Amino acid sequence: MRKNFGKNTYFYPLPVLIIGTYDEKGNPNAMNAAWGGIYDTNQVFICLSTDHQTTDNIKLKNELTISFANTKHLVEADYVGIISGKDEDKIKKANLHVLKSEFVDAPLFEEFPMALECKVNKITEDDGTTWVVADIINVNADESVLTDGKIDLNKLHIITYDPIGHTYVELGNKVGHAFKDGLKLK
Repeated sequence: MRKNFGKNTYFYPLPVLIIGTYDEKGNPNAMNAAWGGIYDTNQVFICLSTDHQTTDNIKLKNELTISFANTKHLVEADYVGIISGKDEDKIKKANLHVLKSEFVDAPLFEEFPMALECKVNKITEDDGTTWVVADIINVNADESVLTDGKIDLNKLHIITYDPIGHTYVELGNKVGHAFKDGLKLK
């Protein structure tokens, strides 16, 4: 038997994305955003409240980074989603170490070893919500998360957000091979 839960935003997995931007003075900002994903080939989207500092920064610079939060820095990742960049220097308080992107005018963070460096393609606003579609200009990864020159998911320790239990869950355990296992039924 199945149970109905009605209209709810229950979607798995929800990545815990750390959005990196600079303000008009060049100050770095980070924000935790779980409402985002792939939009199209080499494009991502994020959904933000219109009143966020991050939203203002994206509109100003038209560039951003999207890092994947990890287990080791879960506290910092959660913190930058709780506090507004309009109220305090979240980077300093969370002790995040800023790296300069080579490709976009937005910060990378040492604590989050994989990031997408993006340029805004389009912004849509409606009823207090801002949708950003951005082109991926570069994928950046620290050598510590590479195996044989490729990004190794198991070394990233990426976390996802559980919207039902309001918890974070670490991704893991390879269970199959994409575009291969299904061929058994062919």
